[in-house]
Amino acid sequence: MGTLLALWNGMPAYLQTVIVLLVEVLAVMIGVILAVAFLTLGERKIIGWMHVRHGPNQVRLFGLPFFKGLAQPFADTIKLLLKEIVVPANADRTLFLIAPLIALVPALSTWAVVPFSPDFVLADIDAGLLYVLALTSLGVYGIILAGWASNSKYAMLGAMRSAAQIVAYEIAMGFALVGVLMASGSLNLTDIVRAQVGGALAWNWFWLLPLMAVYFISGVAETNRAPFDVVEGESEIVGGFHVEYSGATFATLFALPEYANMILVATLASVLFVGGWLSPFDGYLPASSPFAQPSFLWLFMKVLAFLFCFLWFRATFPRYRYDQIMRLGWKVFIPLTLLWIVVECGMAWARVGPWARLV
Repeated sequence: MGTLLALWNGMPAYLQTVIVLLVEVLAVMIGVILAVAFLTLGERKIIGWMHVRHGPNQVRLFGLPFFKGLAQPFADTIKLLLKEIVVPANADRTLFLIAPLIALVPALSTWAVVPFSPDFVLADIDAGLLYVLALTSLGVYGIILAGWASNSKYAMLGAMRSAAQIVAYEIAMGFALVGVLMASGSLNLTDIVRAQVGGALAWNWFWLLPLMAVYFISGVAETNRAPFDVVEGESEIVGGFHVEYSGATFATLFALPEYANMILVATLASVLFVGGWLSPFDGYLPASSPFAQPSFLWLFMKVLAFLFCFLWFRATFPRYRYDQIMRLGWKVFIPLTLLWIVVECGMAWARVGPWARLV
């Protein structure tokens, strides 16, 4: 231990910084991947509970009854990794294999600017909100490439559905974020959280409730989750853009990016609208109270609440028709966000709420 400490102290400062950053990045990536794995288990358990049926309960951890079902994500991962990767004979092999990586990289890279606590964020950049918008809109390229490279009409149809759906809801999501920018006066995600200090009624949801609803529902649509899952409409187009994928390529293209993006949407909704790592009791309890202190645990609980809504929607709503999805995105959400931005301008002019300090 003493040798390692001496070696560390003898390193140049820039090398120490690089090593610390690499360790932090690795910790965040492993955390996201483990969260994805256990979210798949939680989804089947929670939806099973809602449908009054059993979820996974056979693959136990260490063989103990208390841990029944907890090893299911690891069993699924091993199964997918051991399956054969089949490339269709007439597919574009290079693009077919590259497409999953194009879908995966933006899903993981976006976490670089997410503030997990007052003291921990990988990259606290001033244009964090623009970075998030830019990367989240890149994932669609992996889906389109997967559909085109598969040389399958069903896969191509699913890819085109995805492109149209993501464009529609990306615009509404962008306008919702404009409202957050107006309320906080910053594109930095850490500054957006700090602008919400003052307890639950000082958070952005209180002033921007319609925008929060639009943002979250648009996030559900962008991740192709039910009831917006026409991209993988099994009853209509077999399996959508990933119909020709199997094994590790299926996990990389479909499972990992989808669930990672679900967690990302839930985290960003928590950061942008419900105070991130801030306590709901801030301002209501003495500052010395542990329940009033900012903490990663507050962010964790808020993310769990939003993720529960994802699963609740899947267990409750039937799949929308494609024309209904397009109508909701173009004719309801976009006009609603524009209208609320006008309302925000009126509040700023009247110096009401968070806009009083910005005018």
